[in-house]
Amino acid sequence: MTQPTPAIVAQSAVRRLPRLALLLFCAAYVLPGFLGREPWKNADIMAFGYMYELAAGRAHWLSPDLLGQPPEFEALLPYWLGAWFIRIAPPWLAPDLAARIPFIALLVLTLFATWYGVYFLARTPGAQPVPFAFGGEAHPTDYARAIADGGLLALIACLGLAQLSHETTPALAQLGFTALTFYGLAALPYRMTLPAICLGAGLLGLGLSGAPAMASLFALGGAVLHFTGAPSDASTDTRGSRGAAIVIAVALAAGAAAAAFDMWEWRLSPLPFGATRDWLSISRLLAWFTWPAWPLALWTVWRWRRQLGRRHVALPLWFAVVSIFTSVLAPNPDRALLLGLPALATLAAFALPTFKRSVSALIDWFTLLFFSGCALAIWVIWISMQTGVPPKPAANVARLAPGFVPSFSLLPFVVALAATLAWIALVRWRTKRSREAIWKSLVLPAGGSALGWLLVTTLWLPVLDYARSYAPLVSRVRARIDAPGCVEVFGLTRAQIAALRYHGALDVRMAGAPSACPWLLAAEPLQSSVPMAFAPDRWTLVARVQRPTDKTENVLLYKKAP
Repeated sequence: MTQPTPAIVAQSAVRRLPRLALLLFCAAYVLPGFLGREPWKNADIMAFGYMYELAAGRAHWLSPDLLGQPPEFEALLPYWLGAWFIRIAPPWLAPDLAARIPFIALLVLTLFATWYGVYFLARTPGAQPVPFAFGGEAHPTDYARAIADGGLLALIACLGLAQLSHETTPALAQLGFTALTFYGLAALPYRMTLPAICLGAGLLGLGLSGAPAMASLFALGGAVLHFTGAPSDASTDTRGSRGAAIVIAVALAAGAAAAAFDMWEWRLSPLPFGATRDWLSISRLLAWFTWPAWPLALWTVWRWRRQLGRRHVALPLWFAVVSIFTSVLAPNPDRALLLGLPALATLAAFALPTFKRSVSALIDWFTLLFFSGCALAIWVIWISMQTGVPPKPAANVARLAPGFVPSFSLLPFVVALAATLAWIALVRWRTKRSREAIWKSLVLPAGGSALGWLLVTTLWLPVLDYARSYAPLVSRVRARIDAPGCVEVFGLTRAQIAALRYHGALDVRMAGAPSACPWLLAAEPLQSSVPMAFAPDRWTLVARVQRPTDKTENVLLYKKAP
């Protein structure tokens, strides 16, 4: 029996979000954070270090390493992409910027694949709104386009997307290929060739990016959904067993390719007997990382509870459940949870046609106050750093980042000012004019999230670079080395070694290997271990080099005794 849909939408409510405005908005979200900065600690500079090693020919392409240490995040394809672009980039392009180019494309792919995935799910008959007695209900194509606009806005609005989606790490590659897989499964009932290709590329990319198990689970859920889904939710070409067979065949091929590269490895950590997890910490992560999509997603599950078996709810729900379950057991829960954001944004989009006006107004006013307050705070702290007025924010920055000297840059200031004026115009449009478009409730959350990220990566970028980059530490080390040459390292992290390679252009070698390096760098907590590992009369302590913004990452510089 077909259950009635909770969506009641008139044609006037599915007006199109202007394409140019949407594309400019996406560009304003994607580019800041990739441009104009140094690699940040820890995952960003660490992943870049392996790309840099591959590009320089110091590591094997099938087993990347950094001074013999394998990557913390087992993957191949993300490191390959960065290394390839470093190699083909012109000499005037900085290697770290060249490595970010494919990851910019992966974030763009995430946004596009999410939009089209939501679009095809909204095209299914089970997702369509209630037909009116005398006509006037939303046209299926227009309705699907409006829901897809809402899904894209919900994805950009998620707070957890900002930083992790602007790093050159396997996590962003996994996100892009997850979105591509999601699109392939969503569009397969309506198309065959392109969705099947995208599905294969997505599953293979996930496997080579370190998530073959999640790729298998996504494919398994998609195959079951194709086999058991309602006939009206698919075209005659790819419904039922045929669609399931396509998914399974593509998944098996992708899994075999991942196995050929030895990428199958169990990385989850189930609880030992009698142990407990920090559920409060996990709950807080879920609450802020997926905000504001998660309350809307829960509302969708409730309002569409009679259609939970239909593909427009079941497919994103499966992706979200797999990601949330993995985040509970994974050693890096935020990076596992990142893969669920496209699905949660999709569920959030299907809440829009069921909202009452009072709920929409509540979202608008909460968003307006929250993001306007955040933007004001960012501007006040920046003005304080530039002028000293008010004095307290500048004093706090000086305390947290000792040695940082503020500077004024015209272009970031103009971009930040333009973004702020655009936010004011958007707020005025939303509060002064009554718009019926169903995506209107997510305009301010998405715009506020993009505004906050853009302001932080323009006005605060110099101090963020100073605080989150290893460049200041490496420059202090280089200043102490009178004749730069090879340097042995002992007890340093992968991120610190990568920074010494890139920022310092040093010939870094692991301590203990036969070498004639005149210098040794050791982590300060291991000071007592250095004499045990090396003869005390071989080295003379020259300096204790401090990282300006983190006293726990100081290093000891030794010089070989004459």
